[in-house]
Amino acid sequence: MTIAVDFDGTIVRHAFPDIGKPVPFAIRTLLQLQEEGHRLILWSVREGKLLEDAVAYCREQGLEFYAVNQNYPEEKPREASSQACRKLSVDMFIDDRNVGGLPDWGLIYKMIHEHKTYEQCMQTMDERYEEETPSLWKRLFGR
Repeated sequence: MTIAVDFDGTIVRHAFPDIGKPVPFAIRTLLQLQEEGHRLILWSVREGKLLEDAVAYCREQGLEFYAVNQNYPEEKPREASSQACRKLSVDMFIDDRNVGGLPDWGLIYKMIHEHKTYEQCMQTMDERYEEETPSLWKRLFGR
């Protein structure tokens, strides 16, 4: 899969224009996804020096992206503007601005690795909880 990943609020906590503290397990999960053959694109509103700082931060953590704010490394800016294409052709976006916010990175990994939707993962978790934690009625009366 090709996966676009936001930076602020997703890889690091919000502290824009500074680099925030790391979001737990973000880098580790992204590195694991790369090892499994997924292409990662950094997709951020940062530009210029601020974008360079974000890329450098990730590089210091051992994370190199396939492309940054573009579909592929060789993509040329459009003639009408100095920016590369702002519409990515990816399989998935990981962004803290998702409806419902950013799931924890363990759940993100599970969704990608097991090819499940958020709803499917949550349903499985609910079913496991119900099996492991019987209702008060079942605990009292064994039914």
